[in-house]
Amino acid sequence: MTGRGLSLPLLLNRARERAPGPAAGALGGAVAAGLGLGVCAVVVMVLWISSPYPDSGPGAALHTAAALWLIAHGAEIVRTDTLSGAPAPMGLTPLLLLALPAWLVHRAARDAAEDAEDTAGAEGIGVWGGAVFGYLLVGTAAAAYAGGGEMRPSWVSCGAHLALVAAVAAGSGVWTAHGRPRGPLPGALRRCADVLPKVFVTEVLPVAARAAAAGILVLVAGGALVMAVGLVWHGGDVRESFVRVTAAWSGRFAVLLLCVALVPNAVLWGAAYALGPGVLLGAGQTVGPLGSSGSALLPAFPLLAAVPPAGPGSPFTWAVALVPVTAAATVAWFVTGAGEAAGWTRGRVAYAVVTAAGVCGAAMACLAVASGGALGTAALSAFGPLGWLTGTATAGWVVAVGLPVALTVRWWRGRDAGAGPRASAWPASLVTRRRRDDAAPAPRPAPVQVPDAGAEAGFEPFDHYFDETSRGERWAFLRDASEDPGPGAEPEPPKEAG
Repeated sequence: MTGRGLSLPLLLNRARERAPGPAAGALGGAVAAGLGLGVCAVVVMVLWISSPYPDSGPGAALHTAAALWLIAHGAEIVRTDTLSGAPAPMGLTPLLLLALPAWLVHRAARDAAEDAEDTAGAEGIGVWGGAVFGYLLVGTAAAAYAGGGEMRPSWVSCGAHLALVAAVAAGSGVWTAHGRPRGPLPGALRRCADVLPKVFVTEVLPVAARAAAAGILVLVAGGALVMAVGLVWHGGDVRESFVRVTAAWSGRFAVLLLCVALVPNAVLWGAAYALGPGVLLGAGQTVGPLGSSGSALLPAFPLLAAVPPAGPGSPFTWAVALVPVTAAATVAWFVTGAGEAAGWTRGRVAYAVVTAAGVCGAAMACLAVASGGALGTAALSAFGPLGWLTGTATAGWVVAVGLPVALTVRWWRGRDAGAGPRASAWPASLVTRRRRDDAAPAPRPAPVQVPDAGAEAGFEPFDHYFDETSRGERWAFLRDASEDPGPGAEPEPPKEAG
């Protein structure tokens, strides 16, 4: 709070308190969109001011900022200032830019839902719809403004991607405001779940989803490792391309920012490279571990300088197969661990591994599509991994490697678990048998001939271990045993006198 008025956050809080529910959500969505546009405008204006040779005015810089904000949502932009004069689409989205608008919408919807819950008790669906509406309202104005510049948005693509990002981010914000509840599911999802088998929904699918998430994390980490190794291995080419792009420090700084924003894309490209299908770097050129086909000329860009040269693969490139193998083994390990705790059979373990393979394949296909796009026409019309091919390769690796590993681990753990009860039952069976033998009537032993004390004792094999007293005690014990009839024997009738 200042001396004459209120600060901006306090003003926003006052406005949300006076207009709870959907109105607060719409206000929060509009403010989130405005903040995202403001950040893009500041970055572009700083680069424009610091450029030694600006070829346009501040109006063009603001148009570029609006187009950059739309690109951050995944929208396709059409460039009109090409060398050939023909419009060229640009659909490759730097995924790191997506984090800013998604976080802003998430926070706006969360704050609006918390205020509505505390004051008026409004439903979360109203706050969610208001946040999406307010965000799309400002996004439509930004798209109309960007249409007057050299980078014009595609209206269909802008509408679809803005609505998708706003809906998902606002939904996660409302869900967070309500404590991230696990249920109940919405009506449509609940009806779909009722059609599926109950065992699949309640037992197999949660385990498969967690295992698939672990496998995807391993694939992403492996893709980052592949990208880092490529940049280090081609370090000289990367530095040379960075210097050749521009000579001004402001331009190099802009290129550096673009490279940082494209790091998530490059990580996913590295994962697709390790999976086998490879990455499309223009029409007619595919780069994969088995080799590079085609000879399309690549733009001078630092991240593209790390691409292996054209030609067949080598043992060094084939070694990237360790990434999908490790991911498949991770999926198998998670499934077998959960299956052992729940007492699953081998069939159910295999069922969960196949389900996890499908989830992994679908997720990697979506990520591959999001990481690629067009950078122009003709040779630059296709950039990035193919979604369906990447997803199929992911599912194939998990089934081919993860399924045998899961079944082997399940068999080995079951073998160890079965050997323990059998080994512990062996002494118990001996004790039971001994008790049964003790309870049965003992046979009457034959009379033992005791030698005379005066006669000379015969040979005894253990005489040298016992002294005279021990031998006497042994003979006395045997004499008593011969005279004792044993348990269960009929008593002898008493002898008559005389």
